[in-house]
Amino acid sequence: MSTEAKQLRFLIVEDTEDIRDLMVRMVVRQGHLADEAADGLEAVAALQEELYDFILLDLTMPRMGGEDVVRWLNEHPDRTVGLEVVVITAWAGERRAVLQELGVTNVFQKPLRTQQLRDLIAEKDLGTRS
Repeated sequence: MSTEAKQLRFLIVEDTEDIRDLMVRMVVRQGHLADEAADGLEAVAALQEELYDFILLDLTMPRMGGEDVVRWLNEHPDRTVGLEVVVITAWAGERRAVLQELGVTNVFQKPLRTQQLRDLIAEKDLGTRS
C-alpha cells in the first residue's frame, strides 16, 4: 500500500466463520483493517463503537439479518458518515428491490472476489480525493 493511500476500516458481517475469515484475509491483504461480526446484533454493537468505511454484510443470519442492520443504520445516520454498505449474499436477486428501497446500491453474489474488493476500494479512494 502506498503511503498516500488511507487505511480503510471494514466491518465483515457473516455468520459462516470460514467465509468471514476469508473476507477478513482479503481485506487485510489489501492493507486495510477488518473487524468481524457473526450476526446483525454483533454488527450493531460494533457500529455503535466504531465508524467504518465499509460494511460487508450478509443478508441471512441468525438473531438479526442484514436487512435489519441496514434499517438500524438508516435510523442512526450519525453511524453512517462515510460508510459504504455492501451486501454479499447468495440470494441477492429476490431481495434486490427491498435493498434498493433501503438505499443499498452495492449487492454482490457470494463469494466476494478479490477484484470486486479492489474496485470498491478504488472507488472509495477516488471519492475521497475529488
